[in-house]
Amino acid sequence: MKLHANAPLGPKGRAIMVRRVLEEGIALTEAAEAAGVSAKTAGKWVRRYRADGKAGLLDRSSAPKRVHNATAPERVEAIAALRRVRLTGPEIAETLEMPTSTVSAVLKRIGLGKLSRRSRRSRFAAMSAPGLVS
Repeated sequence: MKLHANAPLGPKGRAIMVRRVLEEGIALTEAAEAAGVSAKTAGKWVRRYRADGKAGLLDRSSAPKRVHNATAPERVEAIAALRRVRLTGPEIAETLEMPTSTVSAVLKRIGLGKLSRRSRRSRFAAMSAPGLVS
């Protein structure tokens, strides 16, 4: 586990603080002061320990559990299909009338973020080949 550089307590320190509060009967404010954290933070760790045991003392992800404005799966499929026919991110964004940043993020997430220069050149060369342009 990687702790923040200024984090006063890791899981072991949290366990000691919680033990002092719950088993030794030390006041929450005293235990918090001794641990170098606020009483609010100490209370949070005590509540989490009571609810989840030792697992409650581990750090939790700050990432949201759900993204409410996520790109629809149908749009992701359309972006992927257009990338497979070698369109660039800005071209896909213009075609689908979407922000370029959204298209770029989706392409990166699905592993189609890089479009090599060679493949772009060959696509343009094929488009300008004799007989294809009227």
